[in-house]
Amino acid sequence: MQIIVNGQPQTRETSVTLGGLLAEMNLQPRRVAVELNRQIVRRAQYEHTLLRDGDCLEIVTLVGGG
Repeated sequence: MQIIVNGQPQTRETSVTLGGLLAEMNLQPRRVAVELNRQIVRRAQYEHTLLRDGDCLEIVTLVGGG
C-alpha cells in the first residue's frame, strides 16, 4: 500500500488506522491536526479512520510558546 505523508511517499505492508500511524510516528493526537485527501479529520475519528492505498495526508504539529 502506498500513502503520502507530508509530501513523502511511504510504502506500508499492512493497513493501519490514522491513530495507529500517529502512534508509529510518536505523535500525540492532541497535538496534531490531520488533513486526509484535503479533508480535515476530527480527532475523535483518528482510531476509526482506516488508511487506504493512495491516501494523501498532511500532518501539522501544534506548538505553543510565548
